[in-house]
Amino acid sequence: MDIPKDLLSKEFLSLFKTGEDVTAFMKELHTRVYEQMLEAEMDNHLGYEKHSNQGDHSGNSRNGSYRKQIQTEMGKSVIQVPRDREGEFEPIVVPKHQSRGLSIERLVISLYAKGMSVADIESEMQEIYGINLSTSAISIITNKVSQAATEWQNRPLDSLYMIVWMDGIVFKVRENGKVINKTVYLCVGLNKEGLKEVLGMWIGKNESAAFWLGVLTDLKARSVEDILTTVTDKLNGFTETIKSVFPASITQICVVHQIRNSCRHVVWKEKKEFTADLSNIYNAPIKEAVEMELDNFE
Repeated sequence: MDIPKDLLSKEFLSLFKTGEDVTAFMKELHTRVYEQMLEAEMDNHLGYEKHSNQGDHSGNSRNGSYRKQIQTEMGKSVIQVPRDREGEFEPIVVPKHQSRGLSIERLVISLYAKGMSVADIESEMQEIYGINLSTSAISIITNKVSQAATEWQNRPLDSLYMIVWMDGIVFKVRENGKVINKTVYLCVGLNKEGLKEVLGMWIGKNESAAFWLGVLTDLKARSVEDILTTVTDKLNGFTETIKSVFPASITQICVVHQIRNSCRHVVWKEKKEFTADLSNIYNAPIKEAVEMELDNFE
Protein backbone atom coordinates (compact mmCIF):
# COMPACT_ATOMS: atom_id res chain seq x y z
CA MET A 1 0.00 0.00 0.00
CA ASP A 2 1.41 3.40 -0.99
CA ILE A 3 1.34 6.44 1.26
CA PRO A 4 -1.45 8.74 -0.01
CA LYS A 5 0.22 11.21 -2.39
CA ASP A 6 -1.70 14.12 -0.92
CA LEU A 7 0.02 13.51 2.44
CA LEU A 8 3.35 14.23 0.71
CA SER A 9 2.24 16.83 -1.83
CA LYS A 10 3.62 20.36 -1.87
CA GLU A 11 0.16 21.72 -1.16
CA PHE A 12 -0.15 19.58 1.96
CA LEU A 13 3.38 20.18 3.19
CA SER A 14 2.99 23.93 2.73
CA LEU A 15 0.32 23.89 5.45
CA PHE A 16 3.07 24.05 8.05
CA LYS A 17 3.78 27.76 8.20
CA THR A 18 3.09 28.21 11.91
CA GLY A 19 2.74 26.03 14.99
CA GLU A 20 -1.05 26.23 14.75
CA ASP A 21 -0.91 24.42 11.42
CA VAL A 22 -0.33 21.13 13.21
CA THR A 23 -4.13 21.26 13.62
CA ALA A 24 -4.48 21.25 9.83
CA PHE A 25 -2.17 18.24 9.69
CA MET A 26 -4.28 16.36 12.25
CA LYS A 27 -7.42 17.26 10.31
CA GLU A 28 -5.90 15.77 7.16
CA LEU A 29 -4.98 12.59 9.03
CA HIS A 30 -8.58 12.31 10.27
CA THR A 31 -9.81 12.55 6.67
CA ARG A 32 -7.40 9.86 5.46
CA VAL A 33 -8.23 7.47 8.31
CA TYR A 34 -11.97 7.86 7.68
CA GLU A 35 -11.42 7.02 4.00
CA GLN A 36 -9.19 4.02 4.80
CA MET A 37 -11.77 2.70 7.26
CA LEU A 38 -14.53 3.10 4.68
CA GLU A 39 -12.47 1.25 2.06
CA ALA A 40 -11.85 -1.54 4.58
CA GLU A 41 -15.58 -1.68 5.39
CA MET A 42 -16.22 -2.10 1.66
CA ASP A 43 -13.60 -4.89 1.51
CA ASN A 44 -15.50 -6.65 4.29
CA HIS A 45 -18.88 -6.03 2.62
CA LEU A 46 -17.81 -7.46 -0.75
CA GLY A 47 -15.51 -10.14 0.63
CA TYR A 48 -12.43 -9.08 -1.32
CA GLU A 49 -9.96 -6.19 -1.55
CA LYS A 50 -9.95 -3.50 -4.21
CA HIS A 51 -8.42 -4.67 -7.55
CA SER A 52 -8.49 -8.31 -6.38
CA ASN A 53 -9.31 -11.04 -8.95
CA GLN A 54 -11.66 -12.52 -6.37
CA GLY A 55 -14.15 -9.86 -7.41
CA ASP A 56 -14.53 -11.23 -10.96
CA HIS A 57 -18.08 -12.47 -11.52
CA SER A 58 -18.84 -12.12 -7.79
CA GLY A 59 -22.25 -10.59 -8.41
CA ASN A 60 -21.39 -7.22 -6.83
CA SER A 61 -18.45 -4.87 -7.13
CA ARG A 62 -17.22 -1.37 -6.41
CA ASN A 63 -18.82 1.48 -8.28
CA GLY A 64 -16.50 4.41 -7.67
CA SER A 65 -17.09 6.87 -4.83
CA TYR A 66 -18.83 10.12 -4.00
CA ARG A 67 -17.80 13.24 -2.09
CA LYS A 68 -19.34 13.90 1.29
CA GLN A 69 -18.82 16.77 3.73
CA ILE A 70 -18.67 15.67 7.35
CA GLN A 71 -18.05 17.25 10.73
CA THR A 72 -15.14 15.78 12.70
CA GLU A 73 -13.42 16.63 15.99
CA MET A 74 -11.02 18.75 13.93
CA GLY A 75 -13.71 20.63 11.97
CA LYS A 76 -15.38 20.17 8.57
CA SER A 77 -13.80 17.80 6.05
CA VAL A 78 -14.68 16.43 2.63
CA ILE A 79 -14.14 12.69 2.20
CA GLN A 80 -14.58 10.12 -0.57
CA VAL A 81 -17.14 7.43 0.31
CA PRO A 82 -16.99 4.20 -1.76
CA ARG A 83 -20.16 2.67 -3.19
CA ASP A 84 -21.11 -0.69 -4.69
CA ARG A 85 -23.10 -1.43 -7.86
CA GLU A 86 -25.97 -3.05 -6.01
CA GLY A 87 -26.33 -0.10 -3.62
CA GLU A 88 -26.22 -2.43 -0.62
CA PHE A 89 -23.16 -0.97 1.14
CA GLU A 90 -24.09 0.66 4.47
CA PRO A 91 -21.02 2.46 5.89
CA ILE A 92 -20.71 2.47 9.66
CA VAL A 93 -17.91 4.86 10.55
CA VAL A 94 -19.65 7.57 8.46
CA PRO A 95 -23.33 6.51 8.25
CA LYS A 96 -25.51 7.42 5.29
CA HIS A 97 -27.62 10.58 5.63
CA GLN A 98 -25.51 11.76 8.59
CA SER A 99 -22.99 14.58 8.55
CA ARG A 100 -21.00 13.46 11.58
CA GLY A 101 -18.80 10.38 11.60
CA LEU A 102 -17.99 8.22 14.60
CA SER A 103 -15.30 9.65 16.89
CA ILE A 104 -11.82 8.54 15.76
CA GLU A 105 -9.52 11.17 17.35
CA ARG A 106 -7.87 8.73 19.77
CA LEU A 107 -7.55 6.13 17.01
CA VAL A 108 -5.71 8.58 14.73
CA ILE A 109 -3.15 9.35 17.44
CA SER A 110 -2.79 5.66 18.32
CA LEU A 111 -2.15 4.81 14.67
CA TYR A 112 0.29 7.50 13.64
CA ALA A 113 2.33 8.04 16.82
CA LYS A 114 5.07 5.48 17.36
CA GLY A 115 4.94 3.86 20.76
CA MET A 116 1.35 2.55 20.85
CA SER A 117 0.80 -1.20 21.10
CA VAL A 118 -1.19 -3.23 18.57
CA ALA A 119 -3.50 -4.30 21.41
CA ASP A 120 -4.33 -0.67 22.27
CA ILE A 121 -5.07 0.11 18.62
CA GLU A 122 -7.36 -2.93 18.34
CA SER A 123 -9.13 -1.94 21.57
CA GLU A 124 -9.71 1.54 20.19
CA MET A 125 -11.17 0.08 17.00
CA GLN A 126 -13.41 -2.27 19.00
CA GLU A 127 -14.80 0.68 20.96
CA ILE A 128 -15.53 2.62 17.76
CA TYR A 129 -17.48 -0.19 16.07
CA GLY A 130 -18.91 -1.87 19.16
CA ILE A 131 -21.33 -4.65 18.21
CA ASN A 132 -21.94 -3.33 14.69
CA LEU A 133 -19.18 -5.50 13.20
CA SER A 134 -17.75 -8.95 13.87
CA THR A 135 -14.29 -9.44 15.37
CA SER A 136 -12.96 -10.64 12.01
CA ALA A 137 -14.33 -7.57 10.22
CA ILE A 138 -12.75 -5.26 12.79
CA SER A 139 -9.46 -7.11 12.30
CA ILE A 140 -9.64 -6.47 8.53
CA ILE A 141 -10.18 -2.75 9.10
CA THR A 142 -7.46 -2.53 11.76
CA ASN A 143 -4.92 -4.19 9.47
CA LYS A 144 -5.73 -1.88 6.57
CA VAL A 145 -5.42 1.39 8.47
CA SER A 146 -2.44 0.16 10.51
CA GLN A 147 -0.50 -0.71 7.36
CA ALA A 148 -0.96 2.78 5.91
CA ALA A 149 0.09 4.39 9.22
CA THR A 150 3.17 2.16 9.56
CA GLU A 151 4.30 3.07 6.04
CA TRP A 152 3.92 6.76 6.88
CA GLN A 153 5.89 6.32 10.12
CA ASN A 154 8.77 4.57 8.35
CA ARG A 155 8.83 6.48 5.06
CA PRO A 156 12.26 7.70 3.89
CA LEU A 157 13.02 11.35 4.63
CA ASP A 158 15.23 13.95 2.96
CA SER A 159 18.95 13.79 3.66
CA LEU A 160 19.07 17.43 4.83
CA TYR A 161 16.69 19.65 6.79
CA MET A 162 17.37 23.33 7.35
CA ILE A 163 15.44 23.44 10.65
CA VAL A 164 13.71 20.78 12.76
CA TRP A 165 11.31 21.82 15.52
CA MET A 166 10.74 19.37 18.37
CA ASP A 167 7.91 19.73 20.89
CA GLY A 168 4.97 17.93 22.47
CA ILE A 169 1.17 18.24 22.39
CA VAL A 170 -1.19 16.57 24.88
CA PHE A 171 -3.85 14.21 23.46
CA LYS A 172 -6.17 11.59 24.94
CA VAL A 173 -5.08 8.06 24.02
CA ARG A 174 -5.85 4.50 25.11
CA GLU A 175 -3.26 2.61 27.15
CA ASN A 176 -3.80 -0.77 28.78
CA GLY A 177 -7.55 -0.42 28.32
CA LYS A 178 -7.76 3.04 29.91
CA VAL A 179 -8.11 6.47 28.29
CA ILE A 180 -5.44 8.83 29.62
CA ASN A 181 -3.71 12.07 28.69
CA LYS A 182 -0.46 11.47 26.83
CA THR A 183 2.03 13.86 25.33
CA VAL A 184 2.59 13.20 21.64
CA TYR A 185 5.98 14.50 20.54
CA LEU A 186 6.31 15.87 17.03
CA CYS A 187 9.24 16.71 14.79
CA VAL A 188 8.48 19.25 12.07
CA GLY A 189 11.20 19.77 9.48
CA LEU A 190 11.90 22.62 7.04
CA ASN A 191 13.29 21.09 3.85
CA LYS A 192 15.51 22.61 1.14
CA GLU A 193 12.46 23.70 -0.87
CA GLY A 194 11.29 25.85 2.06
CA LEU A 195 8.34 23.58 2.93
CA LYS A 196 7.55 22.17 6.36
CA GLU A 197 6.49 18.58 6.99
CA VAL A 198 5.79 16.48 10.05
CA LEU A 199 8.69 14.01 10.10
CA GLY A 200 7.02 11.83 12.70
CA MET A 201 5.06 11.53 15.94
CA TRP A 202 6.14 9.59 19.02
CA ILE A 203 4.64 8.71 22.38
CA GLY A 204 6.99 8.27 25.34
CA LYS A 205 6.60 7.86 29.08
CA ASN A 206 8.41 11.14 29.67
CA GLU A 207 10.31 13.80 27.79
CA SER A 208 13.94 12.97 28.53
CA ALA A 209 17.24 13.20 26.70
CA ALA A 210 17.14 9.40 26.34
CA PHE A 211 13.69 9.57 24.73
CA TRP A 212 14.80 12.20 22.22
CA LEU A 213 17.91 10.14 21.46
CA GLY A 214 15.57 7.40 20.24
CA VAL A 215 13.64 9.90 18.11
CA LEU A 216 16.81 11.33 16.55
CA THR A 217 18.17 7.85 15.90
CA ASP A 218 14.89 7.03 14.14
CA LEU A 219 15.30 10.10 11.88
CA LYS A 220 18.87 9.04 11.13
CA ALA A 221 17.71 5.52 10.18
CA ARG A 222 15.20 7.08 7.77
CA SER A 223 17.97 8.76 5.72
CA VAL A 224 18.36 12.11 7.51
CA GLU A 225 22.09 12.89 7.36
CA ASP A 226 22.16 16.43 8.72
CA ILE A 227 20.01 19.04 10.44
CA LEU A 228 21.38 22.59 10.32
CA THR A 229 19.33 23.95 13.25
CA THR A 230 17.20 22.20 15.87
CA VAL A 231 14.62 24.19 17.83
CA THR A 232 13.70 22.73 21.22
CA ASP A 233 12.71 23.56 24.76
CA LYS A 234 15.36 23.98 27.43
CA LEU A 235 15.61 20.30 28.37
CA ASN A 236 18.75 19.37 30.28
CA GLY A 237 21.10 17.35 28.11
CA PHE A 238 19.12 18.00 24.93
CA THR A 239 21.94 19.82 23.11
CA GLU A 240 24.42 17.05 23.90
CA THR A 241 21.90 14.42 22.76
CA ILE A 242 21.33 16.19 19.44
CA LYS A 243 25.08 16.55 18.79
CA SER A 244 25.65 12.87 19.52
CA VAL A 245 23.49 12.05 16.46
CA PHE A 246 23.88 15.21 14.33
CA PRO A 247 27.24 16.74 15.41
CA ALA A 248 27.06 19.79 13.13
CA SER A 249 23.56 20.86 14.20
CA ILE A 250 23.08 24.18 16.00
CA THR A 251 20.52 24.13 18.84
CA GLN A 252 18.16 27.03 19.47
CA ILE A 253 15.53 27.31 22.20
CA CYS A 254 11.99 27.68 20.88
CA VAL A 255 10.70 31.28 21.04
CA VAL A 256 7.54 30.18 22.85
CA HIS A 257 9.60 28.42 25.51
CA GLN A 258 11.91 31.42 25.83
CA ILE A 259 8.97 33.73 26.41
CA ARG A 260 7.47 31.32 28.95
CA ASN A 261 10.78 31.09 30.78
CA SER A 262 11.10 34.89 30.84
CA CYS A 263 7.56 35.26 32.21
CA ARG A 264 8.55 33.37 35.34
CA HIS A 265 10.35 36.53 36.50
CA VAL A 266 7.41 38.90 35.85
CA VAL A 267 4.55 39.68 38.24
CA TRP A 268 1.18 38.29 37.16
CA LYS A 269 -0.60 41.57 36.33
CA GLU A 270 2.18 42.58 33.91
CA LYS A 271 2.58 39.24 32.12
CA LYS A 272 0.14 39.94 29.27
CA GLU A 273 1.79 43.24 28.30
CA PHE A 274 5.27 41.77 28.81
CA THR A 275 4.49 38.78 26.56
CA ALA A 276 3.14 41.01 23.78
CA ASP A 277 6.21 43.27 23.89
CA LEU A 278 8.58 40.30 23.90
CA SER A 279 6.75 38.71 20.97
CA ASN A 280 7.26 41.88 18.94
CA ILE A 281 11.00 41.58 19.52
CA TYR A 282 11.21 37.92 18.52
CA ASN A 283 8.98 38.41 15.48
CA ALA A 284 10.81 41.46 14.12
CA PRO A 285 11.85 40.67 10.51
CA ILE A 286 15.18 42.55 10.37
CA LYS A 287 17.93 43.73 12.74
CA GLU A 288 16.83 47.38 12.65
CA ALA A 289 13.29 46.42 13.62
CA VAL A 290 14.64 44.34 16.51
CA GLU A 291 16.63 47.32 17.80
CA MET A 292 13.56 49.56 17.56
CA GLU A 293 11.42 47.05 19.48
CA LEU A 294 14.15 46.73 22.11
CA ASP A 295 14.16 50.51 22.58
CA ASN A 296 10.37 50.47 22.98
CA PHE A 297 10.65 47.55 25.40
CA GLU A 298 12.97 49.47 27.67
